[in-house]
Amino acid sequence: MLHACGQSSTDPETGTEKTTQPRLGYRSAKLVEVNGLRFKNLNRNGQLDKYEDWRLTPAERSKDLLGRMSVEEKVGMMLIADMRMQNESFMLESSGQSKPITSGFNEEDVVSGKNQFTGEPLPIKVMSAVGTTKGIVKHKMRHFIWRTTTAPADTMARWANKVQALAESDSLGIPVLFASNPRNHITSGALGATGSTTIGFSKWPAEIGLGAMADSAMIHRFGDMARQEWLAVGIRKGYMYMADLATEPRWQRVEGTFGEDPAHVAQSIAAITLGFQGPRLNHESVAMTTKHYPGGGSTNEGFDPHYRYGRFAVFPGGQLEENMLPFKAAIQAGTSSIMPYYSLPKDTRFEEVAYAYNKGLLRDVLRGQLGFKGIINSDTGPIESMPWGVEELSIEQRYVKALDAGTNMFAGNADPTPLLETLKAHPEAMQFVDESVLLLLVELFQLGLFENPYVDEEKAGEVVGRQEFVDAGKEAQRKSVVLLRNEKNALPLARDTKVYFEEYAKNYGKMTPGPGKVHTQQYEGLTFVSTPEEADVILLWVKPTIRPLFPSDASPLRVNLSNCAVDVQYVNALTAKKPTVLVINYANPFAINEVYNDQTSNRFIGVMATFGLEPEALLDVVSGKFNPTGKMPFTTPVNQQVVEKNMEDLPGYKEGEGYALFTFGEGLGYMPGRAE
Repeated sequence: MLHACGQSSTDPETGTEKTTQPRLGYRSAKLVEVNGLRFKNLNRNGQLDKYEDWRLTPAERSKDLLGRMSVEEKVGMMLIADMRMQNESFMLESSGQSKPITSGFNEEDVVSGKNQFTGEPLPIKVMSAVGTTKGIVKHKMRHFIWRTTTAPADTMARWANKVQALAESDSLGIPVLFASNPRNHITSGALGATGSTTIGFSKWPAEIGLGAMADSAMIHRFGDMARQEWLAVGIRKGYMYMADLATEPRWQRVEGTFGEDPAHVAQSIAAITLGFQGPRLNHESVAMTTKHYPGGGSTNEGFDPHYRYGRFAVFPGGQLEENMLPFKAAIQAGTSSIMPYYSLPKDTRFEEVAYAYNKGLLRDVLRGQLGFKGIINSDTGPIESMPWGVEELSIEQRYVKALDAGTNMFAGNADPTPLLETLKAHPEAMQFVDESVLLLLVELFQLGLFENPYVDEEKAGEVVGRQEFVDAGKEAQRKSVVLLRNEKNALPLARDTKVYFEEYAKNYGKMTPGPGKVHTQQYEGLTFVSTPEEADVILLWVKPTIRPLFPSDASPLRVNLSNCAVDVQYVNALTAKKPTVLVINYANPFAINEVYNDQTSNRFIGVMATFGLEPEALLDVVSGKFNPTGKMPFTTPVNQQVVEKNMEDLPGYKEGEGYALFTFGEGLGYMPGRAE
């Protein structure tokens, strides 16, 4: 890779590039020189064209490039699907990796006639993942979802550079934009489809844990640090974050939200967007995709719209406007993209069709009322897999309706044929294609990818997992812990307390009997013992899990512990033995009345909530090395019965008397002098 001297800079008033020579990264393209300045000749015609001229605005360059693109190139630009590294398995495959992932190309397509999430038959076959060369050279795609979880940073960087070099060598030299789901969170969610646990990256609480910190400055700090890690390996766009409200405890994606309160979530979304993007998209930004507009949390009885039985978004409490507040905050913070969910709104003033087809909510509200000027990126598969409300339309008619509604980008199918055929049959839809491609090109130019899409392969491993980032992640983990009950100020535990520390986490549907993981490692200030009988105090960390999002079914969703992979009888027998600190990891607002109730509460000297963290962070709080500051990001119900009578769009604090065990915003600290 060769570079010209200097760095690009942006005029803070206009957002346009100044005439300062930016660093140019190139492999096969030649350079042209004008007035002592260097430019990449991406289309190899030997002259400087407007789209190659970094002195012009992204809008000017995009307009010029659009005029040079074929219909095939425009359609390719509007598709986003999986691209895999060599030996990388496909999302949701149960077989997993058999060989180490390398930086080589994976030239295998993944094509199926079944819905990748539900297994149901599709009207057409869908190419969910595309071979690298085919995707770039033949299909002219430039947007890909990168889900790899086990490749080290330097391998990721090498692969990203190879893909960019291939794109640079093709026709107009348009660079690739890699998007990813969240990678830095300790989560129990639907990995691959909604999140990725990646080796080497700094570890932070789950998104709901970031919300529990009640510290928007720390959320911004996270975004800025994670941005640097992502940038180092070549990921320039996030399929995140969820601005949805956690108002329905049974929804299986609550862990990916920031909580139930609209104002609190709005503040968190603004902070994380600014952390990743900066005040304005530039060559050091990771662009955000805020989802799932206009708010995916208000699901009928908790059922997710990946499934037909979960297609209805319901607002019995009249809170649709409140659901949009975090999206307003994201727009104000400059989010680059917004993703509509699969749901269709039930019994509102809007057409009862999925949001990707919903002109009233996209063009009239999102564009018109809220003033959003960025990219509207569909969720994966609304055309073929989740066409709720438009099932009777043909594939071509669905594309036309979605384009007319305002959708700019289609996720989940790497085969351009259906959209190309749509445009041949409906040339009037080309205006929407041009409108969309312009937006997509502007983002690429703003991110500086045309000047330098390459990353430093040697430095990637130095940036990813940098000690400063790891330490900050550990601090955030401690800040996310919520102290809910502290009987007689028994916490923090006295020095040299003998502790039986059990981490109780079982697989949903495949529970093994008996204890969970018993921790016996050394920890300064506490003495771990291997049996409850030896202990002064039991520290029981229960990690319930609601029925997984994939696969799921239409039977009722429940949040009581016995339905969430917890052997209540075992837990009750254990806690009867010694005074207990009960810690619940709240991936959802679980009901814990089967173990914590009027008859058993005298067993517990303390109750804590966690939201995705490492054991050391919990021990730092229990031992008093850290005084707890976290606040509950949602209300937890007293039992399953009140959940079944709830209003799906109401925050728990609005559900009325008798609903809550722990309330939104609740959280204690240690008494002065108790914490070290």
